[in-house]
Amino acid sequence: MDVTDVTPQLDRLEEGLNKAQETLQPLLGDIGDISSKLPLLDKAKLYVLLSYTIESLLFSALRLNGVDTKNHAIFTELTRVKQYMEKIQKLETPPAERENKVNAEAAARFLKSDLGDNKDIKAKLEELIAKEREKAAAKASEKKRPAEESAAESSAAEAGEKLVKRPKRNGGKKKK
Repeated sequence: MDVTDVTPQLDRLEEGLNKAQETLQPLLGDIGDISSKLPLLDKAKLYVLLSYTIESLLFSALRLNGVDTKNHAIFTELTRVKQYMEKIQKLETPPAERENKVNAEAAARFLKSDLGDNKDIKAKLEELIAKEREKAAAKASEKKRPAEESAAESSAAEAGEKLVKRPKRNGGKKKK
């Protein structure tokens, strides 16, 4: 490589470093002043990101010097900081909305036990319980698939033979 070939790349590197220094200038001051103005979650993000930046720069410097970083303490520190980043990410994302499902049969039993003395209410509850059971049975029958015939039954049916059932064994117990 010629020196003239490297000069434009060095100029671009210097420009990039100047932009990075301008961008990072607020963070190069007192971090306590900056973090005191932030809410708690943002403060945690700031500290974790700064730690990650420092650790990754040190990791890169070690790699450039030919050090085995997988067995170095910096690798464990980087994984620890990544774990903190994942924890913050979990805090930022709200949990999925849970569906509130009412167990109608249990609610009806509860009401039936408390209001069982009133005949009108008792009759209505029994109707509701019967309807819920019908709905549950209908859903269950939709989900069920027909049972497949065993090979012995299908071959016997094809041959027109009846299957002979064997008597049940007495669990291996001997009679005296």
